This record gives sequence, C-alpha cells and structure tokens, in this order.
Amino acid sequence: MSQNNQKGNVVAIIMMIFLFGMISFVTNLAAPMGVVLRNQFGVSNAMGMLGNMANFIAYAVMGIPGGMLLQRMGYKKTALIAIAVGFFGVLVQFLSGHAASVGVYLLGAFIAGFSMCLLNTVVNPMLNTLGGGGNKGNQLIQVGGSFNSVMATFTPAFVGILIGEAAKANITDVFPVMYIAMGIFALTFFVLWLMSIPEPHAESTSEAFGDLVSGALKYRHFILGAIGIFVYVGVEVGTPALVIMWLSDASVSSVGVQTAGFVAGTYWFLMLIGRLFGASIASKVSSKLMLTFTSGAALFLVTLAIFLPATSQVSMPVLLQSDTGALSFGLAQVPISAMFLVLVGLCTSIMWGGIFNLAVEGLGKFTAVASGLFMVMVCGGGILPAIQGWVADISTYQASYWVVFAGFAYLLYYALIGSKNVNA
Repeated sequence: MSQNNQKGNVVAIIMMIFLFGMISFVTNLAAPMGVVLRNQFGVSNAMGMLGNMANFIAYAVMGIPGGMLLQRMGYKKTALIAIAVGFFGVLVQFLSGHAASVGVYLLGAFIAGFSMCLLNTVVNPMLNTLGGGGNKGNQLIQVGGSFNSVMATFTPAFVGILIGEAAKANITDVFPVMYIAMGIFALTFFVLWLMSIPEPHAESTSEAFGDLVSGALKYRHFILGAIGIFVYVGVEVGTPALVIMWLSDASVSSVGVQTAGFVAGTYWFLMLIGRLFGASIASKVSSKLMLTFTSGAALFLVTLAIFLPATSQVSMPVLLQSDTGALSFGLAQVPISAMFLVLVGLCTSIMWGGIFNLAVEGLGKFTAVASGLFMVMVCGGGILPAIQGWVADISTYQASYWVVFAGFAYLLYYALIGSKNVNA
C-alpha cells in the first residue's frame, strides 16, 4: 500500500469515527425528548417514546434503499446526502418548537432517522473494511463506538440541564442542542466535501440488487445476526430511555429530570468505558467470546434490577449540577435497580461491533447489501422501547425490563449457537 493510500485511510477512519459520534448525538436526543413530550403535551410513556420510534422506524424504510445508494454512489456521496438530510431533520425539530406541535416534531425525528440510517450504512462497513475485517475490523468499530458513547453521554445530561424542572419542560428548552447539531452537520458537510475518501467497496458488480439481497439471505448466521441487531438496538436504547422516564416520573420517584438525565448519561459513559476496553482487546479476543460474556452479564444485571425492591435506594456517583450551575461529580440517591440498569451499559458497549462482525463473516460481495439490511433491523430501537413503555404504562417500570431480559437472552443464543457460519 502506498504512503498516499495509507494517509487517505487514516483520514477516512477519523472521518468515519466522527460521523459515528453524530449518529449518537442526534439519536440520543429522542429519549430525553420523551420527557418533554410527556410533560408539555400530557402523553403517556408509550406516546412519549414516539419520537424515538419515529427516528428508528426510518431505518426500516431507508435501510434497503440506503444499501442500494451505497452500492451505486459510493461512500462519500452517500455520507454527504446523509449529512444534508440530518441537517434538515434537526431543522424541522427546531421548527416544531415554534409550532408547539407533536406532529411536526415527529416528522423531524423521522427525517433525522433517514440520516442516521444512511450514516450507519456508511460507517460500519467502511470501518470494518479499513481494519481488514475480522478482529481488526471489529477493533475499529469499537473505537468508533467509543466516540459514539462520548456524544451519548453528553446529550441526555445536557438536555436534562436545559429542561430544568420536568413539569415546565418545553421543546424550546432544547433549542441549544439543536443549534449545536445543525452547526456540526453544516461543518462536517463542507469538510467531507473537500476531502478525498477511499472507496473500499467501489468495485462494480453486474449482479442485480435483488440477486445480491437473495445471496445475503442464504447465510443463516447473517439472518440471525440481523435479528440480533434488531434486538440489540432495542435493548440498548430502551434500557436508559425507560430509566429517564422512571426517575423523572414524580408519581414514583423524587429524583427529578436533571438527575435522571445525568443517570442516563452515566449509562452511556459506561458504554464509552466498555468500548475503550473492548477496542483494546478486540484484536486478541474473538467477537463470539465477547458477545457471550456480555450477554450473560447483562442478563444477570437485568434480573437483579427486576427483582430488587424499588424502595431500596443507593448512593450512585454521577455528574451533578449545583445551584450555581457548576458541574461536578457527586452522589445521587437512586433506586438500586436503576444502578444495576446503568451498569448494563458496560455490557451493551461492545455488542454492536461483535454482532456486525459475526454476521458479515464470509459474505464477501454481499457485505454492502447486508449493511443496508442491517439498517432495516435497527428499527428495533424504536419498536422495543415503545413496547417497553407500554408495559410500564400497564404495569411497573421494573416489569417493563422483562422486554430487555428477553432481548439479552436472544443475544446469548446468537453468540453461542446462531453465529456459526454453516455456509462455510
């Protein structure tokens, strides 16, 4: 490989990792916005998760077209389109504050979901390919996921500060986050436009898209892995999202929306720690072993969270805001179940890369199309949390985590049995 190609790959890796962060920044705006919708418009927990659902349902609509777009236009043009769409989606959400309309906000969340789907379609296969596939490819995805977690940690905590008192929450309170998102999208668009990005899968193929899809679907481990992505994104999003709804619900908790945001931010911070650790060992430890261990550990933590009494409190170290507005680490009294759910972030941190890596192993020319199909299944991040919110409405917040338990049980099955490539 020439020196110019090596430099181009480094730049491409950095850009893809940065876009990984933007996916998280915009996506993780949806869950705390559920608190705003619940309090500004008096909707239920399930309805409050509609913004999150609209964001993720866009994946079901755009996943396959995203794969086609990537196949025909390449990584750079697909990324530019995704960034432009993302800017417009956040702009519509901003306008929903002026219109004081749930419908306009949901439209903006849906459009933003298109962008996140396209970005995911680009960054995952590109990082995997630039890393050479296998454990090295997984390692780069884990690094990208680490920056993703940085943004995920920042977003709910910042929204919690902006909202202040839950009972007075309004979409306009979150405008500063939307300004930041639109500014970053605009800057990234122009930087990427001026850059030269290598195209790892730029080679053309004479096969029809339908034939490529059919080819990918002949691999059992890929189909089960796609279901795994649906389940994984659902439990990854639902775990902290319902923690926010729970701890900010004045009828069952005295924690408050600010602290709830910081607690959820701690979940994403632990995902950052887990991803950094995962990136450091991913070249030596197989994806199968990592997914097996983390799925089993997550099952244990969720079981504790479900069965421990909600009245049991624990002092949990989180980032807090003082009366003067200063931020510092301190102790917050939260249900012990919430603490165990936050610890689940250490487990979910490295699952995405492991599932993706296992599922595309041996797919070859079907990898780009497979990435698009994966994006369809990311809609689980909207569907499962909505189901979880409905269970919380008809039962309790703790009981809603049986949905999460079932998801981790499936991921353990996939790690142990379903990930085996029977086509090899």
